[in-house]
Amino acid sequence: GIPFAPPDRVFWDEPGVSPCRSYPSPAGAFYCRASGAIYIGTSDVVEKWNGADDSVVYASLLAHEYGHHVQGESGLLEYYHEQRQLEEDAAGRNSWTRRSELQANCLSAAFLGSIRVSYPLSEGDLSTLLDDASATADRPDGPEEERTHGSSDNSVWWTRTGWTEQSAGACNTWDVSDEGMVK
Repeated sequence: GIPFAPPDRVFWDEPGVSPCRSYPSPAGAFYCRASGAIYIGTSDVVEKWNGADDSVVYASLLAHEYGHHVQGESGLLEYYHEQRQLEEDAAGRNSWTRRSELQANCLSAAFLGSIRVSYPLSEGDLSTLLDDASATADRPDGPEEERTHGSSDNSVWWTRTGWTEQSAGACNTWDVSDEGMVK
């Protein structure tokens, strides 16, 4: 019963500015709630994934950004931003960011899992997806102020959960203790 509008899509091949930030972006793609749009650098994402031939990594990235749009449409992004602003330090703020990012990973995988027959995706694609989830997670030796996407174990766990459960309800990263989120 939540009102829903699909996101706009902005494909860039030259630098530009969205209401949220300028691009290109290190991630190659991002969601901007202010414009309700997914921004995608067509050559940037290919470069980021070293020209990967596995379409599932690109589908996952797009579905991840779409997951942020779903969070926005449902009010979760606003909740996340409100809670994040209440934190006094980077560690506390990053804990909220990890929840949002891991939920987007899970929502992405829930979508991909639900279409894997018609797309089609295989167990080999799941392995690629989990490898990508691990590779794009926070580095264990990275500084705390950069730990915004969760550990490799958490990223893989939430991605596998989405793929297996194929349900947005399985992606409730907001109701897990901090200890469970920061392995």
